[in-house]
Amino acid sequence: MSEIAPRPTLEAVAARAGVSRATVSRVVNGGDGVREPLVERVRRAVEELGYVPNQAARSLVTRRHDAIAVVVAEPETRVFADPFFALQLRGISKELTAHDNQLVLLLTEGRDDHARVGRYLAGGHVDGALVFSLHLDDPLPGLIQRAGIPTVFGGRPGWRDGTGEEVVYVDSDNRGGARDAVRHLVGLGRSRVAHITGALDQTSAVDRLEGFRDVMGDVDARYVVEGDFTPAGGERAMRELLDRCPDVDAVFAANDLTASGALRVLREHGRRVPDDVAVIGFDDMLPIAEQTDPPLTTIRQDIEEMGRLMARLLLKGPGDAMSGVVLPTTLVRRASA
Repeated sequence: MSEIAPRPTLEAVAARAGVSRATVSRVVNGGDGVREPLVERVRRAVEELGYVPNQAARSLVTRRHDAIAVVVAEPETRVFADPFFALQLRGISKELTAHDNQLVLLLTEGRDDHARVGRYLAGGHVDGALVFSLHLDDPLPGLIQRAGIPTVFGGRPGWRDGTGEEVVYVDSDNRGGARDAVRHLVGLGRSRVAHITGALDQTSAVDRLEGFRDVMGDVDARYVVEGDFTPAGGERAMRELLDRCPDVDAVFAANDLTASGALRVLREHGRRVPDDVAVIGFDDMLPIAEQTDPPLTTIRQDIEEMGRLMARLLLKGPGDAMSGVVLPTTLVRRASA
């Protein structure tokens, strides 16, 4: 049986490079004050010997773990069923990987999970947190604030942090995108336009409802039904709309999943789309929007880029971060409207 070669040490790298152990340590840990020729000698010795820094020891010295918590304020059944979360996590993962950081995924099922997440973040296991899909009564912002770690939120915050500091977040232009959606429906000659909202304890749903009202004005309350961003919620809300307003001729759904449920109910009731009822969604999640019957006209937001930008802002650090970034949306026309 062959023996396993001993792991190269910091001292071995120092001997190979002809420098002190302290110089190697500064170079390996990203410290300043080492002349460039010495830096190159150390890097060459590291490569030749195959030296890998001891992350446990390194974290004790630098207080960095090269790990970022990604906190999704939803149960796992929702996270793994909704492509929105997969796209956002993919963007986050790509950016963290590019900077040699590990993603630690934390989900919340209920109040006990909130406390667990708060304890974990306060325990010094990660260098920062990316948090999204918060609800307005969610205790997580307070728990994260008490943990005292750098944080970037996905979505416009619906709370005040109580410190007077700006909350750093990344969002899409939900209100502007909703206005574009409803203007498109009105431009098609539709006058009885309804809205199936998202969960109204989330700011994205509130902003999309406000965008709908910006165009439609003081619309009859019967034409607004609350959904929950799921296909089942879209089905339930569409049935309620048809009972309330059988003359409805257009529907703006708060997201593509909601729209997919609404389309199924319209088909069950013999309503032709878009001839009888035009339908438009929000997100442009291609596995959904291109495969509905008919393919879905929708408002596109770059979900993966939102995730990338959240991670980028966090890794840049508080000195470079801004209070909030709002990404533009665009109308994507397909057959449903």
